[in-house]
Amino acid sequence: MTNYFKNNIFWQKYLVTRIKREKKYGHKSIVIWFTGLSGSGKSSIANYLEKILFENDIHTCLLDGDNIRSGLCSDLSFQKLDREENIRRIGEVSKIMLEAGMIILVSVISPYRYQRNMISNILGKKNFLEIFVNTPIDICKDRDPKKLYAKAHAGVISDFTGINDVYEIPERPNLLLDGTDSLKKNSKKLIKILYDNNIISFNKID
Repeated sequence: MTNYFKNNIFWQKYLVTRIKREKKYGHKSIVIWFTGLSGSGKSSIANYLEKILFENDIHTCLLDGDNIRSGLCSDLSFQKLDREENIRRIGEVSKIMLEAGMIILVSVISPYRYQRNMISNILGKKNFLEIFVNTPIDICKDRDPKKLYAKAHAGVISDFTGINDVYEIPERPNLLLDGTDSLKKNSKKLIKILYDNNIISFNKID
């Protein structure tokens, strides 16, 4: 940030605060960050979980990597620096939504540990749950819903995570999910961690 911005931008204090919103909504806000290979099941799990939360009157927003790329980050390439900026922007949007008292579900590959550490620093560790969707790459390739692995093997896509670029497995995720398990089974685990962290007040799903 330049000196001009430092000297001329002042943080606006809001009359309606995050704490007030949380009290009104009856739940706390948190960012649930789903990381894993393409095809691991991140988006499917996040979608399923959000539906459960919504049906229980929880205020949520789902930020999917591809959807973000279609709008907010449509100006970015898939080169390393632009991928970092993509993650940073998602983190900053998530931070704003935290103040709105919402549970934010983020589904994005975010392959590097330093990226995920950056998000933890932006949000604050207590506001960030790192969920690693661990799915064997052979299963991800078999699923290949977007045909990206096929394109990577054909040389159409370069620097594709899992093929010609690395995915750095989280060292200490808040929760590890098996991407081959059912959506319901994984959602039960997620509901439990939210309940155990006093984010929501229920821990049972049908």
